[in-house]
Amino acid sequence: MAAAGRRRVLRWLLPLLLAATGATACAAERLVVGSKRFTESYILGEIVARTAQGAGAQALHRPGLGNTAVVLEALKAGAIDVYPEYLGTIESEILQLPQSADPQATRRALAAMGLDMGVPLGFSNGYALATTAAQAQALALRRVSDLRAQPQLAVGLSHEFLGRADGWPGLAARYGLPHRPVGIDHGVAYAALAQGRIALTDIYTTDAAIAQLGLVVLEDDRAYFPPYDAVLLYRSDLPQRAPAAWRAVQQLQGRIDVATMIGMNAQAQLQGRPYAEVAAAFVAGRTDAPAAAGRGGWWQRLWADDLGRLTREHLLLVAVAVLAAVAVGVPLGAAAAALPRLRQPLLAVVGVLQTIPSLALLAALIPLLGRIGTVPALVALALYALLPVVRNTATGLAQVPAGLRQAGLALGFTPAQRWRHVDLPLAAPVILAGVKTAAVLTVGTATIAAFIGAGGYGERIAQGLALNDGAQLLAGAIPSAVLALLVQAAFEGAERWLGRRPPAA
Repeated sequence: MAAAGRRRVLRWLLPLLLAATGATACAAERLVVGSKRFTESYILGEIVARTAQGAGAQALHRPGLGNTAVVLEALKAGAIDVYPEYLGTIESEILQLPQSADPQATRRALAAMGLDMGVPLGFSNGYALATTAAQAQALALRRVSDLRAQPQLAVGLSHEFLGRADGWPGLAARYGLPHRPVGIDHGVAYAALAQGRIALTDIYTTDAAIAQLGLVVLEDDRAYFPPYDAVLLYRSDLPQRAPAAWRAVQQLQGRIDVATMIGMNAQAQLQGRPYAEVAAAFVAGRTDAPAAAGRGGWWQRLWADDLGRLTREHLLLVAVAVLAAVAVGVPLGAAAAALPRLRQPLLAVVGVLQTIPSLALLAALIPLLGRIGTVPALVALALYALLPVVRNTATGLAQVPAGLRQAGLALGFTPAQRWRHVDLPLAAPVILAGVKTAAVLTVGTATIAAFIGAGGYGERIAQGLALNDGAQLLAGAIPSAVLALLVQAAFEGAERWLGRRPPAA
């Protein structure tokens, strides 16, 4: 009877244990979704994250991770697991394959990078060139080849399109275009076009602003652009690591047609709805939700609920980066002052760091550190802050009169004591001025941290650029400028206090 009783207990407990184990496994599933810095990518990334959350996964969306190079490095490094991408970009930009390459060849090339692609979402969003209706009518512009006869046109193109393998260089060569385009952020290109500051720009074919501004999209009559079907680019091990979440995400296949995507872009860009709200409505099956009342002006945006969080993140980035720069830069500056032969090479190396474009440095740090977010942002900011600290430390110590140094030794100081009680106090005002410069510069530079998910005021700036939303830009730029002024005032107060302080005994 005892054995039979145990069997009955096991028959009841086993299903419960299996269910609990399955629930725990599902809850333990975690994936990080990335997106690029434009409206459609924000929305799609949020849709993927929310869909995975619906399956019980711990899904996090890291929005606005710069351009293709940055988000791809984050994916390869394992900092994110999946992000929405386009077939033409994968073939031409990421893999440098010929147009319309065999899908199996594409997947084999991705597999060599530890990546895979799948879940075609149901629409295509390609590159095209567009101009205003008035310009098209006046100059008889219907096709890209018509541009050859109009070399005087002011062409403004997104920076990524200017450098892409499937972008302007190849397009200009295919059509024999003589224009010399200037780089312009995609988020502000439409406003520049509408205001007549440029006559032609590259657009995404699902952008809502095309219909709003009545733009004419030029026909690609020589079939230069490849197909840009929207898919998910992901790490190869994701389906095994998060099977329940991946099954849920696969249900997105074919669910977003062109009209639906244009409608969601319009809700964010034209109606002022937050992209997270647009994505939530789609996941819930409500793609025709009414327009929001509006996001308000920059003043309302400035005091939004996220101001405290963004301020804490920005202050943390600035404080830690400047402290790290001081911890490294002051000893380097002291070495440059003590060893004159070292001064110029050291300053040259530190100066070169200032010339590296910020997004390029961030993209390089992601694979080196294997993550996105705060850590690579802090490393980049600390490197950018080094030059004024090193230079002012070396200059301040070099200006200490030799007689005072000798007097310190004559009084019985060891070299270390003399450095601490004579050299450093006399050089302190110059060193502090360098730290002040580094801190003020870092307040502004820290806005780039948002492009790799590290937060700060740059979040608002990135979203403002993506949505062509001037109020959102101001809501991020104004706190950053105010913080820079406060930091400068604090250091000037410290300098005055240092100047009045009596010398140490």
